[in-house]
Amino acid sequence: MSIRIYNTMTRQKEVFQSIEPGLVKIYVCGPTVYDSPHLGHGRASVVYDILIRWLEYRGFHVKYVRNVTDVGHILETVGEDRMILGAKRERLHPMEIADKYLLEYLEAMDRLGNKRPSIQPRASGHIMEMVEVIEKLLEKGYGYVVDGNVYFDVSKFEDYGKLSGVRKEELIMHRVEPDPRKRNPADFALWKTASEDYPLRWKSPWGYGFPGWHIECSVMSVKYLGEQIDLHGGARELIFPHHENSLAQSEAYTGKKPFVKYWIHCGLLTINGEKMSKSKGNIIKLTEALDKWGKDVLRMFYISAHYRSDVDFNENSIKIAEENLRRLSDFIERMESMEAVEYTLSENEREILEFTKKSIIDFEERMDDDLDTPGALAVLFNYVRAVNSLIAATSTLNRGVKEEALEFLNTVRRVFGVLEEYKPPPSKDLVERLIQLIVEVREIFRREKRYDISDMIRNRLRELGVELEDVAGETKWKIRKPI
Repeated sequence: MSIRIYNTMTRQKEVFQSIEPGLVKIYVCGPTVYDSPHLGHGRASVVYDILIRWLEYRGFHVKYVRNVTDVGHILETVGEDRMILGAKRERLHPMEIADKYLLEYLEAMDRLGNKRPSIQPRASGHIMEMVEVIEKLLEKGYGYVVDGNVYFDVSKFEDYGKLSGVRKEELIMHRVEPDPRKRNPADFALWKTASEDYPLRWKSPWGYGFPGWHIECSVMSVKYLGEQIDLHGGARELIFPHHENSLAQSEAYTGKKPFVKYWIHCGLLTINGEKMSKSKGNIIKLTEALDKWGKDVLRMFYISAHYRSDVDFNENSIKIAEENLRRLSDFIERMESMEAVEYTLSENEREILEFTKKSIIDFEERMDDDLDTPGALAVLFNYVRAVNSLIAATSTLNRGVKEEALEFLNTVRRVFGVLEEYKPPPSKDLVERLIQLIVEVREIFRREKRYDISDMIRNRLRELGVELEDVAGETKWKIRKPI
């Protein structure tokens, strides 16, 4: 079946077809590196990581660009660059703040098991290209200059609002940058003037200043992926004004439509039903969450909700994620430990084989249907429950049946990014032979009357759950059942 993706632009699921056959070009809005990443950043990053994993599973080559914002992202409540706020908070230069939290973000992404982007450009490294694009927009009549500030005139772009659905008569309610000198309240900044003592300023044809937040993504997307791309991702809160403005200035600049074929947005993360905020003191740092629960539990939690839905982090939800991960890990261990044998399939094994093939198809259908991870998890655990029942009374399994089952489980691990470092336990036969070897070595020490070493071996084996009993010149052993 074809992959279907919900397109924010059309408000419906659409069959995914890349612009260039076999190649997917995707741009995802990355972090503004002025503070530590939190659980919400982790959720968004895992959503797009799984999207990329699924596209690759389906045979696409993915060119993935995720930007880093280190200038120009104005906090609307105070009208100041987030990087400046971070610098004031820690009494550092904004670029020190950027390096500090970019490194923390990248380390957290690695620990979370996310694939690294093909390209990860920083906004501050593309000022020259931004100036060139702004000059072109002015030349084409989409912008105007006011005292060193350059604004995009939304009235000149007739499709403005087509992504977010915001009507032009409502735009005055979304007065993101309240500058009375603007022609229209909704016009947004392409370039902002800066005073001599401002720590983030560059030379431009309009004087010293810095770029607007929205122009950054347009410039970096066009530079590294071209004038039209397949997918653009980000959190739902970015639809307006950020993505609406990015769309307008990109299509105005290139003259090509659509700038993005499929817009894909993920829901938000709440903590015990409340939005994360510093004022509420409920922000959970991603690194601290990784330290406490580990990547696999967090990923299992993230995929428990559909990516377009909001997901609530609470004590119960994390316990469910832990239990689901344990069930999957135990099942993989059980399947790995089954002795593979060559014989005609039993009735149970035929049922397992047929159910495995059906489950693979069902799993793929759920993932193809707009990355329905909750549905895919339901398929997986229905499979685990059924197969566990069918193998309950045996320790052997037909080799082909075992390989088919493990291939399905490996697909799940690869797509969801969980238990990827899992190493199968040694076989029962290998464990028994190793214990017997240790017993024989101990017997050599006993014959040589080196009782200190033989007693040490007995004690260490006991600590590991292996009991030795010396009877009539022979040593017998057994593995003690856990209490």
